[in-house]
Amino acid sequence: MGFIPLPLLLFLPTITQKVSLRTSFRSMANFLSKALKKVLGDKSERDIKSVQPIVKQINEIYYDLKSLSTDELRAKSFGFRNQIQEYVADTTSQIQELRVRAANRNIEAHEQEELFKQIDELVKKKDEQYEKILEEILPDAFAVMKETARRFTEENELPSTATDHDRNLAAKTDFVRIEGNQAIYATSWKAAGATISWNMVHYDVQLIGGITLHRGKIAEMATGEGKTLVSTLPAYLNALTGEGVHLVTVNNYLAQRDAEWMRPLYEFLGVKVDCIEYHQPHSEGRRQAYLADLTYGTNNEFGFDYLRDNMAHEQGELVQRKFHYAMVDEVDSVLIDDARTPLIISGPTSKTDSDSERFYALKGRVESLMNMQKKFTQQCLVDAKRLKKEGNNKEAGLNLMRAYRGLPKSKALIKYLQEEGIKTFLQKTENYYLQDQQKEMPTVDKELFFTIDEKNRQVELTDKGIDLITRSGEEKDFFVMPDIAA
Repeated sequence: MGFIPLPLLLFLPTITQKVSLRTSFRSMANFLSKALKKVLGDKSERDIKSVQPIVKQINEIYYDLKSLSTDELRAKSFGFRNQIQEYVADTTSQIQELRVRAANRNIEAHEQEELFKQIDELVKKKDEQYEKILEEILPDAFAVMKETARRFTEENELPSTATDHDRNLAAKTDFVRIEGNQAIYATSWKAAGATISWNMVHYDVQLIGGITLHRGKIAEMATGEGKTLVSTLPAYLNALTGEGVHLVTVNNYLAQRDAEWMRPLYEFLGVKVDCIEYHQPHSEGRRQAYLADLTYGTNNEFGFDYLRDNMAHEQGELVQRKFHYAMVDEVDSVLIDDARTPLIISGPTSKTDSDSERFYALKGRVESLMNMQKKFTQQCLVDAKRLKKEGNNKEAGLNLMRAYRGLPKSKALIKYLQEEGIKTFLQKTENYYLQDQQKEMPTVDKELFFTIDEKNRQVELTDKGIDLITRSGEEKDFFVMPDIAA
């Protein structure tokens, strides 16, 4: 038997002592837990205690803002935006320079790929810089939003010097009007079909909630505690980057109601607001909605737009831009309950900024490939018609087969096949080239840039096609055409 130190030996229980000893340990644990809680506080108390200095700073700035004119208060947004852009200016400049270099069609593929990697790293760096500068200006920005809420509560109207933003807004909404060089914002307006008069100013608990949401945490608040008002604080702060903020709700009514309810406060501070529920999918209106500083919408429509963008054939069909910051109302319902219902349009695909860059880099080569194939098959069809009339069925069949293998959906080809006897002629020609394990098929394919096999649902580049789109220094097998069914 090994040696047991005396202090440990003294505490080893007998069978009859185990129950009482377990109870003693539990009592001791409870005692220690209560003692630590009394000294340190529970986690909730510690979290609140950690943000109290920031809340105090916000309120101090808020009281100082009361002396500002309306124009001076609104100008704060412009100052914040400049401060943010100056902080990330060097990184922004580097990203733009690399994108210009990557767009050069004469650049080698491996060099282009390296540039894309550098761009991705700089984008991540820029996001980290945004986090740092937004944390710095948070007290000032929150104070500005709180002061704006106070003025909307205490005044019937808020006149200020009109800007282009105000004039454009006055033409589309009824909560602001232009009189001479003055933009006059109403403090009562319609939201969800009812007239509301603004009467809310942020309390400390709502400032704490705003700080929590900005830092990417979940804030739990009971009904009636002002969740929608809380959201105005981090939404305004993060909208100042110009990168876009998504406010996600569970249904169409809440999306439109919240957008109409909070919009005048944001627009007063120069922050553009839109709601994707107002616009049809894939429309220019929806694309512009995503370009707004704040974009309201339902979780389903945000999700469907993401899936539709993954199915787009051209860059111009995309409606969403790079995701930056989002807040989710009733997050338990959206991310747990509704998550059990899939949004079925397409399978999940990864999509990064590099994909867009690569799309434009390869677009020219693919267009060149298609144009050359189209030109060649058109000539083959012309030759097939001429040779058929001349009675040269062998050469006519070869050219017709090339036109069919090159672009089987060509309207001119389909029209010609509708003529009497031509479809049968093509079938006989095809049978000839398919016999003996397609021994003669290379004769047809070698002059094409790619072949389309409709029966087996396949597209394959020929050597001629590979030579056309492969640049000096690139691997010949770099380009792989996908299966049509994929």
